[in-house]
Amino acid sequence: MTYNWQIWQPTEAQQTATRTLAQELSISEAAARMLVHRGIMTADQARKYIRPSLADLHNPMLMKDMDKAINRLEKAIRKRERIMVYGDYDVDGTTAVALMYSFLKMLTTEVEFYIPDRYTEGYGISFKGIDVAQQNGCTLIVALDCGIKAVDKAEYAAQKGIDLIVCDHHTPGDQLPQCVAVLNMKRKDCEYPFKDLSGCGVGFKLVQGYAITHGIAEQKIAPLMPLLAMSIASDIVSMTGENRVLAYFGLKQINTNPSIGIQAIMDVAGIEKGKITISDLIFKIGPRINASGRMRSGAEAVKLLITEDEGFARQQAEDINSFNVERRSYDEDTTRQALEQLQQDPDNEHKYTTVVYGEGWHKGVIGISASRLTETYYRPTIVLTSGDGDIITGSARSVGGFDLYSAIDSCRDLLTNFGGHQFAAGLSMHLSDLPAFKQRFEAYVREHIRPDQQTPTIHVEQEIQLADVDSKFFNILRHLEPFGPDNPRPIFVTRNLINNRYSKAVGKSGEHLKLDVTDRTAAIAGIAFGRGDLATYIQNGNPVDICYELSENTFNNITSIEMMVQDIQLCSTKEKHEDR
Repeated sequence: MTYNWQIWQPTEAQQTATRTLAQELSISEAAARMLVHRGIMTADQARKYIRPSLADLHNPMLMKDMDKAINRLEKAIRKRERIMVYGDYDVDGTTAVALMYSFLKMLTTEVEFYIPDRYTEGYGISFKGIDVAQQNGCTLIVALDCGIKAVDKAEYAAQKGIDLIVCDHHTPGDQLPQCVAVLNMKRKDCEYPFKDLSGCGVGFKLVQGYAITHGIAEQKIAPLMPLLAMSIASDIVSMTGENRVLAYFGLKQINTNPSIGIQAIMDVAGIEKGKITISDLIFKIGPRINASGRMRSGAEAVKLLITEDEGFARQQAEDINSFNVERRSYDEDTTRQALEQLQQDPDNEHKYTTVVYGEGWHKGVIGISASRLTETYYRPTIVLTSGDGDIITGSARSVGGFDLYSAIDSCRDLLTNFGGHQFAAGLSMHLSDLPAFKQRFEAYVREHIRPDQQTPTIHVEQEIQLADVDSKFFNILRHLEPFGPDNPRPIFVTRNLINNRYSKAVGKSGEHLKLDVTDRTAAIAGIAFGRGDLATYIQNGNPVDICYELSENTFNNITSIEMMVQDIQLCSTKEKHEDR
């Protein structure tokens, strides 16, 4: 796939701040530029940024309705009312439920949890869940990572004599649910300073507020922070402000003293204690937690996260790992069949969209398959499978900032239901309307998508020479962690790199490229997955420009800094001439 490299261009003020920071902190301008790129303009800001503190967390009482939520929770605990902790079936929802349930168990035995079934109940608070709460004698539901638009469900709960506290981070609708308290920093009337908490993060603010109000020591709630780190990493929320602080301390605790359940899932994922990163949470732990909700029930993940029984934790982690293996098998089969379907379409290469349908494809993986197809063809993609009767249902994924929701909305008369946002959506329709939908969706995208949205872009932080990559530089880079949205892992470009000694194709069929290159200021090793085709070209002394991340690699107890290559471009004829 061809990529556009978009290299950040600092303003004059940012260039001045870079030079000043470099002098005051005794670091290179290349290192200082990483700080300035993140809005850190002074030495004091830099020192504060690289040393996160729990003191930087905002007062939870600043959140609208926080006092009402705390008072109702205290009343339920004091009067020994039965409380249901209710949450979504993904990582954010299940970690939020585990966090709130674990906290309430410190204070009362009258607590249970509920995770709705992904396929029979769908997302959010369900009528069935409220019925279960009533049957079990619950008089209070604490809803996490859902509920902000559950206006009818709040009315239904009230009719059943059940109070509701909503802890959500999704954008509110025109009307808030009528309930005891609605904790959501995105409410128009909420002045809470940080607007990007995860669903689990909102739940934590309620826990924090209750603890402060009732004199519960900070050490009592600190063990809950790993759940926050898992939530923040997997829900792709902004890795700035409170999220960065919470993720930092949660990750630190996972590496030093993980809970029994988290340790068990680390074991089945093959993650060594003390070396877990945000990437491990996103790509190794998160998918296993999500697989529980996709293939069985999100409740299985909650059971693992709250257990104090090592034997149960080991078995539960093995079961959840098997769900993930099963999910991966369905995912691979669905994606392979979808690709075969596209390859049989003679017009496929000329289309601006991908729309595929397979009867019997598993609903739990069609969203993943849609994402994989966008990686192959890089265009707005919809994967559909059979539903009830003649209704088919699907997941959609966008590319390059294209407004997918508007494209689907333009076909609303052909749909029985749809929802989502600019980058991802869900939809359903009658099977008989699929041909017309394909035609109109393709026409809309063809007319509205811009050329720059049709090619993936790599956002490059700066061009550097290899000599810039010294221990101080890498130390600053490590202190920028944890990385995530709004604080991405830095991507660099170095130009006119040539073979140093050992560049070669590796892998079973030579599909990958192991690099050993130099720009004549220094040399570095690296790996470029899927670029083994360039091995001979580089071995023959031809220069290339490389776009890459930096990471540490330890082999035989020796640690070195290496490139993780994102893209390689061949140098132009002019560059080759100048290089000689």
